[in-house]
Amino acid sequence: MKHIHIIGIGGTFMGGVAAIAQEAGFKVSGCDAKMYPPMSTQLEALGIDVHEGFDAEQLDAFQADVYVIGNVAKRGMAVVEAVLNRGLPYISGPQWLAENVLHSRWVLAVAGTHGKTTTASMLAWVLEYAGLAPGFLIGGVPQNFSVSARLPQTPRQDAHSQSPFFVIEADEYDTAFFDKRSKFVHYRPRTCILNNLEFDHADIFADLAAIQTQFHHLVRAIPGEGLIISNGTEQSLRDTLDQGCWTPVEFFGNSDGWQVAGVAADGSFDVMLNGIQVGHVAWDLIGGHNRMNALAVIAAARHVGVNIATACEALGAFKNVKRRMETKGKINGITVYDDFAHHPTAIATTVAGLRQKVGAARILAVLEPRSNTMKLGTMKAALPQSLADADEVFCYAGGVDWDVAEALAPLGGKLHVGKDFDSFVRTIAESAANGDHILVMSNGGFGGIHEKLLHALQ
Repeated sequence: MKHIHIIGIGGTFMGGVAAIAQEAGFKVSGCDAKMYPPMSTQLEALGIDVHEGFDAEQLDAFQADVYVIGNVAKRGMAVVEAVLNRGLPYISGPQWLAENVLHSRWVLAVAGTHGKTTTASMLAWVLEYAGLAPGFLIGGVPQNFSVSARLPQTPRQDAHSQSPFFVIEADEYDTAFFDKRSKFVHYRPRTCILNNLEFDHADIFADLAAIQTQFHHLVRAIPGEGLIISNGTEQSLRDTLDQGCWTPVEFFGNSDGWQVAGVAADGSFDVMLNGIQVGHVAWDLIGGHNRMNALAVIAAARHVGVNIATACEALGAFKNVKRRMETKGKINGITVYDDFAHHPTAIATTVAGLRQKVGAARILAVLEPRSNTMKLGTMKAALPQSLADADEVFCYAGGVDWDVAEALAPLGGKLHVGKDFDSFVRTIAESAANGDHILVMSNGGFGGIHEKLLHALQ
């Protein structure tokens, strides 16, 4: 049994690689600095040995056949320097996945600045519902599956073979310290969703054009017999495809392709293709962004043989991903939500989605600017507008160097900034009243704020 040791195992991607590797018969161990749900609980449930820290001594305790290095690992870390100095075999997570899992599969990749996790989860579920038993690796835990990653299973239609399909969340972030290409260039999909494309990840990309170059590297690897499903409302994606495209393209969101129509008060909607109604989705999700995600999923599923009616029916049974407008609890008439939103566009979309759900009820938006881009302050000018639809805004400034109060000053009297975490939580709880909705947005654990808020609200 080959042993892999994953450096940076706590991230959603690398934690998924760990789960798949173990399922494939590898012995798996790993290390990371801090672990928090959902990946900490998933790895614990799998019985994977996780070492805390990036020290060199762990290499003696975990003598692996190969060290799979995540992009959290940097030069200067003791464990990285020891791997290099000892001449130990190492590989990036995306390359390991490509060589050991994806190379023989029909890969369905979901790329874009926003919505990757939700859309990939929808797509995996639609294929599962249709009996195709796909494998998947998703940057979150789809509640229809309860795990973030698995190998392809045995389809209902063929009890003697493994499904050829694998759904992957295709991230544009860089691969590793020794491979600065985007992760997704390793995946070589046959079916590819391009959800949207905005400037993000200011720590590794100089501008939007630099990200478009990476997206075009992805497009270059999609076969001519494959399919690209692209958001037709995004000029940045059209410009990327105009750099050269050798694959058929279906657009969604605009008149020359897949469209949403007839949106009802309960969130149900009609699916249109080239102006003709081809389906109807009745589901629990809210927001125009999720309807766009659904269009892309229906198109991608159709490419692998799932009929539109079945895809629409499956979406009606879809449960959203953990940390995507996830209700954490309700105390004294006050509801607390958790959401992964951390880019201004995603924040605005999330607040708008909740507003659509709760109407005139008060929304208390709670934000932790935690992503690398947020910490750099690159997006700070766009934050006030993204939070404008909230009734009160609470921003935690404990982890950034820029002046949060100054940047968010356009929000006026509804802005509350805190640096002391405990008093920050108390202020939110004291501001909340019966009927309010507290929307917590962060791409990290945020110090366990949801549980602390629910406790304070009691």
